Amino acid sequence: MKLVPRNNNLGFSLFDNMFDDMFRDPFFTSSNTTKLMKTDIQEKDDKYILDMDLPGYDKEDIKAQLKDGYLTISAQKNTSNDEKDEEGNYIRRERYCGKCSRSFYVGDSIKEEDIKASFNNGILELTFPKEVPQKEEEMKYITID
Repeated sequence: MKLVPRNNNLGFSLFDNMFDDMFRDPFFTSSNTTKLMKTDIQEKDDKYILDMDLPGYDKEDIKAQLKDGYLTISAQKNTSNDEKDEEGNYIRRERYCGKCSRSFYVGDSIKEEDIKASFNNGILELTFPKEVPQKEEEMKYITID
C-alpha cells in the first residue's frame, strides 16, 4: 500500500503543512540564544556597560557567574498554564521550560566584587572596570639581628 498525501479543502497538502511545522521547530533551526539575549556593550572612560535584553524573565530567573575570566549570564524559566472547566477537565494545558546563556571574556584581573549588576524592566545591566589597578605591595624589610 502506498501512502499518498491528499489535498484538503484549504488547497494545500496536510503532509506539507506537517513538515513545514516540524522544520520550524527550534531543534531544526539555528540557535535562538542570541535572539533571546540581545546584548549592547558600551565603552566608557574607565568601564564597560553591558545591557542584555531578557524580556519575560524575573530577577530570580537570572544568574551571573565569573569563572576563569569569563562572565556567564544564564536565565532559566519554568512555567505552567492549566485551564480547567467547571468539572475540573482540562480545556488547555501548556508547559514551558527554557534556558539560555551567554559568556563574555572580561579578563583574569576582574573579580566578582568589581562587577555591579541591576535588573529593571527586562534589561540586565552589568558594569565592570576596563582594568583593575593592581595593588602596589609596600616594601617590607627583614629585621637583621
